[in-house]
Amino acid sequence: MSKPNPTERVIALGFFDGVHLGHAALLKRTVEAAKQRGCVPAVFTFDRPPKEVVTGIPCPLINSPEDRKELVRRLYGIKDVIMAPFDHEMMTTSWEDFVTELLVGRWNAVHLVAGHDHHFGHKNQGSPELLQQKCAELGVGCDIIPKVEIAGVTVSSTYIRRLVEMGQVSRANRFLGHPHTLTGTVRHGRGLGTSRLFPTANLIIPPHVLIPSHGVYVTKVWFPDGQSKPAVTNVGTRPTVNNGTDVTVEACILDFQGDLYGQTLRLEFYEHLRDEIRFDSLDALRARIAADAETTRQYFLK
Repeated sequence: MSKPNPTERVIALGFFDGVHLGHAALLKRTVEAAKQRGCVPAVFTFDRPPKEVVTGIPCPLINSPEDRKELVRRLYGIKDVIMAPFDHEMMTTSWEDFVTELLVGRWNAVHLVAGHDHHFGHKNQGSPELLQQKCAELGVGCDIIPKVEIAGVTVSSTYIRRLVEMGQVSRANRFLGHPHTLTGTVRHGRGLGTSRLFPTANLIIPPHVLIPSHGVYVTKVWFPDGQSKPAVTNVGTRPTVNNGTDVTVEACILDFQGDLYGQTLRLEFYEHLRDEIRFDSLDALRARIAADAETTRQYFLK
């Protein structure tokens, strides 16, 4: 029996937006095969959606590239995330060169794992069938993972994006297999949250990342030190305290005191509480947030 080589990789192929339960089947198989071979479980993905580059049409995503990396590592034990730029050179690389020159030649793949509908290479000419054939020629292992369904619905990033856009985060979470995640840096707001209402974190959301539809949500905030607190998060224009134009993601963090300005926080969405509405006064708004805070506390006691 040959000695394991820690520089060799078992590589899962895909874009992995959302890191949902369909992806989970690929990632679990990747970790399993890597353990069997004594090598590194890895993901090969792109920094931006190929469809957006090819068509020029913006494609808002469930997760930022950083969140995709963090989720595959934290949830599934992937050690190595290869995030390649999807540039002109990559776009025009033939599917065969993609496998032989990049995955096997550059990244030392000894086993590849892909989904049933995975297409790759110039003009998406590579297919699961061709991938299996090429791997057999090269003596490289290959697994093609069938689609995953929940209650007859195929788990897909496209479907989950639609749920997030509609604010149906609890249903989205069923298909994700984890809470919908947004990571952002805390910026200064107008000061109303801290001085007159509750301690708040106004998050800068990375560009091209979807935020749930306007409304108030049960959420949890994770701090850089690994601690977490429940939070009531408002997504929208804050019509009671703003002019009702700029969209913000503002988390009212429960049972917390401190300055978070400039810190990066991970925000997990669990349930839509109510639509965003305009209150007649800050006192009315404060009373409603207090009620939302109690509902949120009870949610996490379930």
